[in-house]
Amino acid sequence: MVTTKTSFFNLVPYLVSFATICMVFSSCSKEEGTNVIFSGVKLGKYESRLEVPKLAGGDNLFIQHSIKIGNDSVMTYCLEYNPAKNHSRWIAFRFDGLTRDLGSGRTNAWADDPKLPKKYQVGYGAFSRYTRGHLCASYDRQYSKEANQQTFYMTNMSPMQYDFNGNYWTAYEQYVQGIGRDASFADTLYVVKGGTIDQTQGTVSSSNGKSIVVPRYYYIALLRFKAGNYSAIGFWVEHKDYGYSGNKYAPLSVVRDKAVNIDDLEKKTGIDFFHNLPNLKEDAIEGEDVETLKKIWF
Repeated sequence: MVTTKTSFFNLVPYLVSFATICMVFSSCSKEEGTNVIFSGVKLGKYESRLEVPKLAGGDNLFIQHSIKIGNDSVMTYCLEYNPAKNHSRWIAFRFDGLTRDLGSGRTNAWADDPKLPKKYQVGYGAFSRYTRGHLCASYDRQYSKEANQQTFYMTNMSPMQYDFNGNYWTAYEQYVQGIGRDASFADTLYVVKGGTIDQTQGTVSSSNGKSIVVPRYYYIALLRFKAGNYSAIGFWVEHKDYGYSGNKYAPLSVVRDKAVNIDDLEKKTGIDFFHNLPNLKEDAIEGEDVETLKKIWF
């Protein structure tokens, strides 16, 4: 954890078993669209989800995008947007029984985010000198055409160097997609991705002339839930040209080498990941030895 915070158990007026807590938080597929209520305490519709980091608040805007699947409202992803930097602090989503399916294809439906006030919209044309790099990748949301279209909102874009985006960052995206869609590895995979908006490489102009920060680092935080157990791992990479271009892509070994534990990632980013876990569980998961984690995750 980044900072000391009130224990989840302080919300509960009487003692309950940890198994009951796990059951509440891990009922993933139908949590979307309904408030989580635990022992009579309403925790919030989206902010209580396990993938959602602790909100910075202030002038930042919390935005979520959802679609309907049958009778369920399923969140595509959510984010915390910083209007001063014209860039998201993070993007969060999950792979589970409703969202790991394939089939929709890439829509290329570039658009300003309709939930972002117009005064903050940056235009959906290409960035000068940089690619429009997805944070929640197009291939992360393939279970519906509408969900895929939502990944092309500009609040989900970050200015990435061309070869970094196409030949290096892709390796991390493919790793996450592979384990996220593997039900034998995770019942649910909770994902947070982002670029640092306080550690930057300067700015770039958007298509309507607004100044967008260019992150110096990109990161991923992952929380795995499988058969009643949790495990978490992070990745921290510098935004630069690694020499992968054309038909040459970064191998999985590169992804593995950049692994860190969540405590380390929180120190680097200043973001409190997976804070909706009960505190004792969060402390144990986030401080685990990274070499031990690599044996679980690779």
